[in-house]
Amino acid sequence: MTQTPTVVDKAIQGSRRQRFAASRWWSIGGPVGVTLLAAVLRLQSLGHPASLMFDETFYVKDAWTMLNLGYEGSWPEDPNPAFNAGQVDGFLTTASYPAHPPLGKWLIGLGIAALGPENPAGWRLGVAVAGIIAVVLVMLIAQRLWHNPTLVVIAGGLLAIDGQAIVMSRLGLLDNFLMLFALLGFGAILLDRAQSTRRLEEWLIRRSGPDGPPPWGPALWARPWLVAAGLAFGLACAVKWSGLYLIAFFAVYVLASDALARRRAGIRHWLSGTVLKQGPVAFVLMVPIAVAAYLASWTGWFVTSGGYDRNWIATGGERWTGLLAWVPDSLQNLWHWHAGIYAFHNGLSVGHPYATPAILWPFLTRPTQIYYQGSAMGENGCTWDYCSEIVWSIANPILWWAACAAALYLVYRFARYRDPRIGLILTGIAAGYLPWLLYPTRTMFQFYAIEFLPYLVLGLTAVLGLVLGSRMGSTRAVQPGAVDRALSSARADRLLALVRTRIPESWRTPSVRRRFVIVFLALVVAVSAFFYPLWTGMQTPFWFWTLHIWLPTWQ
Repeated sequence: MTQTPTVVDKAIQGSRRQRFAASRWWSIGGPVGVTLLAAVLRLQSLGHPASLMFDETFYVKDAWTMLNLGYEGSWPEDPNPAFNAGQVDGFLTTASYPAHPPLGKWLIGLGIAALGPENPAGWRLGVAVAGIIAVVLVMLIAQRLWHNPTLVVIAGGLLAIDGQAIVMSRLGLLDNFLMLFALLGFGAILLDRAQSTRRLEEWLIRRSGPDGPPPWGPALWARPWLVAAGLAFGLACAVKWSGLYLIAFFAVYVLASDALARRRAGIRHWLSGTVLKQGPVAFVLMVPIAVAAYLASWTGWFVTSGGYDRNWIATGGERWTGLLAWVPDSLQNLWHWHAGIYAFHNGLSVGHPYATPAILWPFLTRPTQIYYQGSAMGENGCTWDYCSEIVWSIANPILWWAACAAALYLVYRFARYRDPRIGLILTGIAAGYLPWLLYPTRTMFQFYAIEFLPYLVLGLTAVLGLVLGSRMGSTRAVQPGAVDRALSSARADRLLALVRTRIPESWRTPSVRRRFVIVFLALVVAVSAFFYPLWTGMQTPFWFWTLHIWLPTWQ
């Protein structure tokens, strides 16, 4: 006999439907809203300032000549005033000396092709689109990591409103493309971990006998996401050579993760099986596609004859002999270009007022002033005693310092709890940051940190999730065994008991923790609003600029 629902039952069902509808709206509407916000902050007044800024003088003009010649052409002396005025056809057919591979310049060229070389917005459209896509990717990665809509919105929102992310999305440089391809590779590695763990379990079910699984384990070839990661990292190298460090760091991560997965599965020779069986497979899946992607970015150089060093052997260069004599002249010429550029970068140590060594980046010691124009009253529409127009690639200071502190905490947390998601985030930070410490005398800038900024944001999001009391969602990204889950739970309980003895009872309630996170996020938003005019070159009174000098080294 069917029981008629009571009024209370109907009320409960209605409440559940309302909560489900609200949750569904938040999980869809939140990311859409963040994406729209990121687009507005990056695209509005994109053509201002209407002049080449900082290293746009190289990459924008290179992109334009590549569209016309297929390679980077040179220019007469002091071409920028004419180029800024829309006179863009003064380039020469002789090759210029390019300091970086061509892919990033081709991508800048797409924006120029869309809007025209006379439109400054066209110079920056490609990087702006890359910056918007990066925000979307961070949210997709956060969803995969934690399956928590609130953390997804927090991660995407923090990257959407950060100053360094905004400025590097409004400037025709290469670094935003490097960041984007690195993020694509990161996401592919994350997906591979879930897929490879599942396929290892399936293999064990099929192959395990009375004596347990085979001692060496399998060589898993069906890992398409690993191929995708190699492709993404190869494209990153085709923007800047620092992408090589991404391949190296994430290859180590993949091997370590494979080894731990085999150990958890009870494979006897888990380490040697990883190194001798799965390691070579991972190399074959990742490296050839990365090399092919890199070489494909040089298509314009190969199919034309005027690129830098394109005819090095024909003009007197020494052809290889012996075992390498079979290598085509075009590849030998390309290798000579690489040798010369490596020597250039390795010895690059020129003075610059905004140069800062990588060891100081976490402290935000010397952010780069990209552009400055001062105007007295009556000049350029200035209505104050003196006005400033500044493009300043400074991160949101509160967000940046909090993210760096969160990264340090995550190092401790990973060492104690071995959360594979935290390990992956820390790998991204390490791949983008640690290699720069090897070159303390090279000329470097704070904005190079855009390469690992998304992982800092993900790390900060993880810590905010812990503050909120979240279990950080499902662990489906990498599934530990039952013993690992039990140990992790027991350790978490002990840590929670320790924390409870140190923190007053009134501070431990969920409502207080939520308020803390809300206040922190509100502070970050307020600071972004305060700095936004200086990220986009808005004209402000000079005293407004001085209010932002929080450290003496920022002047």
